[in-house]
Amino acid sequence: MTTRILTGITTTGTPHLGNYAGAIRPAIVASRQSDADSFYFLADYHALIKCDDPQRIQRSRLEIAATWLAFGLDTDRVTFYRQSDIPEITELTWLLTCVAGKGLLNRAHAYKAAVDKNGENGEDPDAGVTMGLFSYPVLMAADILMFNAHKVPVGRDQIQHVEMARDIAQRFNHLFGQGREFFTLPEAVIEESVATLPGLDGRKMSKSYDNTIPLFGSAKQLKDSIARIVTDSRAPGEPKDPDNSHLFTLYQAFSTPAQQAEFRQQLLEGLAWGEAKQRLFELLEGELGEARERYQHLIEKPSELEDILQAGAAKARRIATPFLQELREAVGLRSFRNELQSTAKAKKKAGKSARFVSFREQDGSFRFRFLAADGEQLLLSRPFTDPKAVGVATQRLATLGADALELRADEGNQFTLWLDGECIADSPDYDDVNARDAAMLRLHTAVATLAGA
Repeated sequence: MTTRILTGITTTGTPHLGNYAGAIRPAIVASRQSDADSFYFLADYHALIKCDDPQRIQRSRLEIAATWLAFGLDTDRVTFYRQSDIPEITELTWLLTCVAGKGLLNRAHAYKAAVDKNGENGEDPDAGVTMGLFSYPVLMAADILMFNAHKVPVGRDQIQHVEMARDIAQRFNHLFGQGREFFTLPEAVIEESVATLPGLDGRKMSKSYDNTIPLFGSAKQLKDSIARIVTDSRAPGEPKDPDNSHLFTLYQAFSTPAQQAEFRQQLLEGLAWGEAKQRLFELLEGELGEARERYQHLIEKPSELEDILQAGAAKARRIATPFLQELREAVGLRSFRNELQSTAKAKKKAGKSARFVSFREQDGSFRFRFLAADGEQLLLSRPFTDPKAVGVATQRLATLGADALELRADEGNQFTLWLDGECIADSPDYDDVNARDAAMLRLHTAVATLAGA
């Protein structure tokens, strides 16, 4: 089974070495797993809550996008996009706002912290609190629920927001689902093994402490930063204590077990701190050198980045657009024309429903067609050698329902249906992308009627 994983990166700063080791590197590695369907997005709407400097936000969007791509994020395997390029997210935010309880949002940690601080200062409890800050959890819920993510890797301070997304999803499903679960309930994933790097002074690496090591400065800037790492006063030849050295902790985060063992032994034998810093520099330069070149190329060619992000947005919207239309229908935001047409068709086609039709080809293989209630062919299966396999596939699709459909749009005007990592059926070739996307929506609706039958 494919697991959908979603990660957002707030665009308010420049990534440093700690961000790379703690979030970027493990996420890119995880995205290469065969059973992962990964979504990564630049959370630039979230950035507006924390920052009112347009130049900083724009620069951060550029730097963060370039960083992820420089380190090898494969945009053919993952969906990589800007939050602000998906208008369906803001519309979904409003739909969710209308079912989210104010009492739930009152308990959000960030809002409570702001209220508590105002109380300590003798100010109005909501002084300086924007609706962006207050409703931040709803926007985050929309990010997650729009793509029905199963897993959401977060820091411990964000667990509450994933739990709130679950609460809001359950409320929406209860009010509008009529037996259908529109939203998957997401799970927060805490990566206990992810590195938290010490900064130059031994505290957690953070811009707040001004103790970071830049990712993509020049080799000289990297070397100068490493030279500022605080060490003890033990002279060359005196044994060093690796377990209490944040320089060794930094080395551990980027070295192999064999390199760690050798470095540890050399420190115990009295390796000079200056030489130890040189070893760390060589290790990090080997890790960052090629990525630095790719990063500089992307920074200098922002139009290439824009093309990549627009392609990612189009990929994301192929999911978001038809899904939002289903949600609009669910809450009653329907076209009057469609309502009349639906009523007329229902009267004309009373008693008919969507269905699978199995048949045998002249070459002896077996296939199925999936027909809408009005007889429109929405899918034609790939050939099966065993008629029982056809029955198993159609039964699973009927049982799993619309939420389990894995549809992939190709570069033309068709889409395919996948089951257990295998393409099993193709759509007709439509006139254009809009007609194709509308057919994907009709397919979801038709399959949903099977599950409810």
